[in-house]
Amino acid sequence: MEADLLDTLEALGYQGPLLEEASLSPALEGGLSSPDYLQLVCWLSSRIKLLDNLEESVSPEGGDVESLQLEVSGFLKEIFCPYPTLVSGDIKGRLQNKEDCLKLLLFLGSELQALQIVHSKKQKVSCPGDAVYMEMKTICAALRLPEQSVSNVASMLKSVEEKVTELLPQVNTNIIGSALLSVELNSQQLERLKEINEALCKEYECRRKMLIKRLDVTVQSFGWSDKAKAKTDEIARVYQPVRYSLTPKSGISVSHVLAAREDISRIVRTSSGSVREKMVCPVNKILMGRVPDRGGRPSEIEPLAPEMPPWQKRNDGGRGGWRGGGGSRGGGYGRGGYNAGGKDFNRGGKGGYQSRGGYGDSYRGKGNSRRF
Repeated sequence: MEADLLDTLEALGYQGPLLEEASLSPALEGGLSSPDYLQLVCWLSSRIKLLDNLEESVSPEGGDVESLQLEVSGFLKEIFCPYPTLVSGDIKGRLQNKEDCLKLLLFLGSELQALQIVHSKKQKVSCPGDAVYMEMKTICAALRLPEQSVSNVASMLKSVEEKVTELLPQVNTNIIGSALLSVELNSQQLERLKEINEALCKEYECRRKMLIKRLDVTVQSFGWSDKAKAKTDEIARVYQPVRYSLTPKSGISVSHVLAAREDISRIVRTSSGSVREKMVCPVNKILMGRVPDRGGRPSEIEPLAPEMPPWQKRNDGGRGGWRGGGGSRGGGYGRGGYNAGGKDFNRGGKGGYQSRGGYGDSYRGKGNSRRF
């Protein structure tokens, strides 16, 4: 749970000393008597109060621990805290163990995250032109124009036009280049282009999620070694800011297609000299040593021995083979027949040409007589 709390604090933008796991555990043990823990509780509660327009608050100048416990209890009751151990019972017995102190920070952190999400959605609903305003704000910042309110988007556009007209004579005429899309699109074509862009955005969102998940699993696997376990905080401090900057949603819109220049469709080989100059880094100079042979060459694999002998068709002649122990009483020609017995065929013997199991009782002789 402490790891979840650290992730939550980093996502909220907390920059205090309790981002270190080594400092967090002692602060949780101390509770409200710990200055770092009290400062974090006040930091979370002040932002919750600002977004939710609350009356109660938690101040670090509250006095002794009992006064702070009263302030925390009143604040939690106003935001309807669902944990009975934090809002009920003896006021002196609250926040006296590490588990309750950790539970308080997790609840305040999740509450602040929820309020930030709701607040951002309300801003988008109350200001439909917020996206246009943000684009114009970015343009004004690039042109070093004074920032204006949301209601003056038209005047911002006019100021941008005047500034661009002023700066165009000072730049080279070929610096912008020709537009990649040289034809004008009607309303139906623009609507169709929008549908294509939405389909591509969904496809690339799925791909981005897969790549981000692979990145998370790879970084997580680095922490399995004993050396990495001792540097968990350092890895998180470097990785988490980069990780939170990665979003699965694509920011490409139809406006990017209309603003694309011809040079965007130019294909440059990644092995070209101009590209390789920008990719030089110390990692490229590291040579790998000998690695274990991983195999994977089918031509060097010997075929496995057959598990069963090759299949052969069974010969006719009852249960026995040609010279086996089948037939009626002996081999394929009976007991003492043509080849199997000790007597000559003309003399018959006891078997005859075929005995029972072969051709029935035909050619059954006794002695020198032949009886059919």
